[in-house]
Amino acid sequence: MKLCRFDDNRLGVVEGDMVRDVSAALGCLPTAHYPLPTHDLLIALLPQVREAIEAMNGAGAVRPLSEVRLLSPVANPAKLVAAPVNYRAHIEEVIANEATFTKNHGLKIRETGLFLKANSSLIGAGSPILIHHDDRRTDHEIELAVVIGQTCRDVSADKALAYVAGYAIGLDITIRGPEERSLRKSLDTYSVLGPWLVTADEFGDPTARDLLLTVGDETRQKANTRDLILDVPALIEFASSFYTLHPGDVIFTGTPEGVGPITPGDRIRASITGVGAMDVDVVSG
Repeated sequence: MKLCRFDDNRLGVVEGDMVRDVSAALGCLPTAHYPLPTHDLLIALLPQVREAIEAMNGAGAVRPLSEVRLLSPVANPAKLVAAPVNYRAHIEEVIANEATFTKNHGLKIRETGLFLKANSSLIGAGSPILIHHDDRRTDHEIELAVVIGQTCRDVSADKALAYVAGYAIGLDITIRGPEERSLRKSLDTYSVLGPWLVTADEFGDPTARDLLLTVGDETRQKANTRDLILDVPALIEFASSFYTLHPGDVIFTGTPEGVGPITPGDRIRASITGVGAMDVDVVSG
């Protein structure tokens, strides 16, 4: 199932190039009271939401996807966890470009560890990336994004995929410079998630998935998840050995080689096999 959030927080099921409004299914979610939960309620109760959608038997207004504004498919992640330098060719790219990347950028993932991005940086495919500090280089990074479905800690790799709710395309937008990654990657709009959530049962095995990113007519990044240094199960094992992962937490699995600058006026097209594609505009902030 492909689930999206759109317009004024409507819930939709993506069917080809159309979206069916199934917001009525949200009625199965509990009313939240202060203190609010620190996880995403929809993701935590995704099985119940899916049952409610199926009980609708195809009811719900249908609209073209081109006529709706896509929001992040996860509204309230507790954490955005990101994996740096998780493709071998990207490490080589980093080491070769001393003018852009510092030596620390070339450390292997188990040496440098994971990092967190601010939740306030999260947007969906229907919103533009706002370039801040335009005196500095800002880069695109396409990544397979993994959405955690159940609370877990110290999960072994062989059991990790059982804790996944679904997958999406992630764009980890980055200002280059000497500061810590979490600062340079946490500006407003610098985490894009979309265009929708593909549930784990529909997506299947996350290995051997093609990634493609173009800017205008130029192909910038083209790779396959088979080349990840730490694959999805290993990343969940690694992350959960440090953090308790909660429903709705998002793991950005790392970007391949080909990262490059973006400027206002650009349009990014990002696609991943089994998810789909999204177009995101770049404008001045």
